[in-house]
Amino acid sequence: MCYYPRLKDLREDKDMMQKEVAALLGIDQRVYSTYETGKREIPGRFVILLADFYNTTTDYIYGRTNNPGPMKK
Repeated sequence: MCYYPRLKDLREDKDMMQKEVAALLGIDQRVYSTYETGKREIPGRFVILLADFYNTTTDYIYGRTNNPGPMKK
């Protein structure tokens, strides 16, 4: 499974807009949009930030697991 559909699903589950997630990452909304559509690969550092923000794992975002459960701390 490709990671980019999960980016959109996680964002929509939080009722957020792309521009809000982009602001969290410190990037332009148009750049973030390319990550969600798969036109550009998202940098690993952003995946880590988003996993923390969404309280999930990088493995879930990357599609290595289907368990979106929160990270164990």
